[in-house]
Amino acid sequence: MFRIGVDLGGTNIAVGVLGEDLRIIGRASVKTNIPRPADDIFDDIGFLVKKVAGDLNIGMDQIQSVGVGTPGSVNKNTGYIEFANNLDFQQVPAKEMLEKRIGKSVYLDNDANCAALGEAVAGAGKGVSSFVAITLGTGVGSGIVLDGKIVGGVNFAAGEMGHMVIMIDGEQCSCGRRGCWERYASAVALVSQTKDAMKHHQDSAMWDLVNNNIDAVSGRTAFDAMRKGDETAKHVVDRYIYYVACGIINIVNALQPEIICIGGGVGNEGAYLLDPLRRHVERERYSIYAGKQTQICAAVLGNDAGIIGAALLDY
Repeated sequence: MFRIGVDLGGTNIAVGVLGEDLRIIGRASVKTNIPRPADDIFDDIGFLVKKVAGDLNIGMDQIQSVGVGTPGSVNKNTGYIEFANNLDFQQVPAKEMLEKRIGKSVYLDNDANCAALGEAVAGAGKGVSSFVAITLGTGVGSGIVLDGKIVGGVNFAAGEMGHMVIMIDGEQCSCGRRGCWERYASAVALVSQTKDAMKHHQDSAMWDLVNNNIDAVSGRTAFDAMRKGDETAKHVVDRYIYYVACGIINIVNALQPEIICIGGGVGNEGAYLLDPLRRHVERERYSIYAGKQTQICAAVLGNDAGIIGAALLDY
């Protein structure tokens, strides 16, 4: 039997078929093209699920289940996507709508939870019992997995680490609070911090890297310039990593998981991110004298984590 995972994102809808070894053996995708009605988006999901199975000559009777990772909050008791701001979904009966289109049981969860489950079962957290995945992307995504199960809390909304406050009365967050970790540690935050530093330091090598076009700044700009020896860029990177570390230390102190893995675009910086991050954590965690400590590592599944985790929602 096969499983199908769907990663419903604000930019793309990606679908993959998992074989028995939990590897993706076939995939398809389309642009999400938001804003548009849920009916249209779910039509595309139904089409892609059947297409990817058909391309592999797999009958729907050979599909054990279909899992969907979606932005926002999901009520797994009702099958509703209760709220997904970037999709403009409010109280959408997604499970029912998708099962009508696909003809199979459909399981739903938050996309960051799915990515965490994928990494926990088939990636960086394979073989451990307590695991947290952090994604440094447009926002700060996160998921907690204990004994192979997503921690959802009383309302399935647990694990929103990006919305713990690290700066009282800090920058306004889209969630309504001020000073959320996401406003300082996301890739979007890093881009903003980079641009601000460039405006105050016109001699920075970062200007050369973007051909004097500040709109071309990305999450890589400061790291690339730092590697070239630019002091302004080094200050940006150091400060950004300290913001990331603040949240990671909070997670370590609160949960003491065996592993925290870091993914997302900024996670691709590897040792340039992880080595100083680990030093901050080692210096400031409450469990400084404990014999066993939380390990911090890079995510290994990349963009496939969400697809794999979604496919494993009935695992």
